[in-house]
Amino acid sequence: MAVNDLYRDYLLSWFGTTGEASDVVLSSRVRLARNFDRLPFPNRANQKQLAQVQNLISSVFTKIEAVSGQPYDVVGMDAITEVERNILAEKQLISTRMAKTPEYRSAYISEDRNVSILINEEDHLRIQCMASGLNLAQPFDDASKIDDVIEEKLDLAFDERLGYLTTCPTNLGTGLRASVILHLPGLVYTRNMHNITNIAQQLGISVRGLYGEGSETVGNMFIVSNQLTLGFSEQGLIENLTSSVSEIVSHERRARKALVAYSKTRLEDAVWRAYGILQYARSLGESEVLELISKVRMGIDMGLLHGAPPERFSEILIASRPSYIRNLVGNDNLSQAELDRKRAEMVRRVLAGG
Repeated sequence: MAVNDLYRDYLLSWFGTTGEASDVVLSSRVRLARNFDRLPFPNRANQKQLAQVQNLISSVFTKIEAVSGQPYDVVGMDAITEVERNILAEKQLISTRMAKTPEYRSAYISEDRNVSILINEEDHLRIQCMASGLNLAQPFDDASKIDDVIEEKLDLAFDERLGYLTTCPTNLGTGLRASVILHLPGLVYTRNMHNITNIAQQLGISVRGLYGEGSETVGNMFIVSNQLTLGFSEQGLIENLTSSVSEIVSHERRARKALVAYSKTRLEDAVWRAYGILQYARSLGESEVLELISKVRMGIDMGLLHGAPPERFSEILIASRPSYIRNLVGNDNLSQAELDRKRAEMVRRVLAGG
């Protein structure tokens, strides 16, 4: 896959339509935070030291490709435009932090887009691997193989008592952050989402909206992740999160059944109205699209809407984002009205299979 496809393609194999519990779980991700020994963390390092980090990871690059069994695109953040950086952030291949501070930062992104290694983000290395559905085991295995290659050749910052040393204290220990993206319209519409968020801390997990700020959640999509890494084994963290997410999935499915049992006609009407708007609207706001495609995807997964492939949901999530549209049009300064018009046009194109 050519490097330009990083910014033009709106397909992500790990996001949304296959794998275990894919009617609720959109994707799974495992991220390992690592730092090199005897070098300041990125927030304290000077330019020479940041460049040294890049040189160190470059020295083991061929071995990373070998263990991954595929080539990588090496993307220097200061070598691409701000819009292109934002596209990678919209696709979750880099962080918003990297998009905003590109100097001496880079990303190694695998050909299948399932792996991205962030250089000089909050830590020297952020190894993140993704998979579709509820499947944390595969990303953990992929990340561990890359981590083993790096640790075999290079000295990492490690303490016998504290484990891997990281910039943020909550990542101390294993340095592992596992997360799962869930689509939970049933719990939101039945007003039971608060039961999940209230018990989350007791389960050692955090729950936050994928889109929206603060307490606002747009599109009924949530990220569930482990809270702490110190004092736990990697396998223990993976198993606890998998178990917690499986329980949330069960609650979501029960909520969807309750919606059908008590308000099927109203639900079908909302789903088909949303589908109609997406098919024919000439102007669509960003939050509006997220809310509409949430209803459509719920209708598909519940068998209320036929003829619309579920993968269109995931494609629209990328194709309707502002930076993706600006890059596609070739205009970084689109007015809001023009952006909304182009977004509606793009949604219609995706739904038509083009």
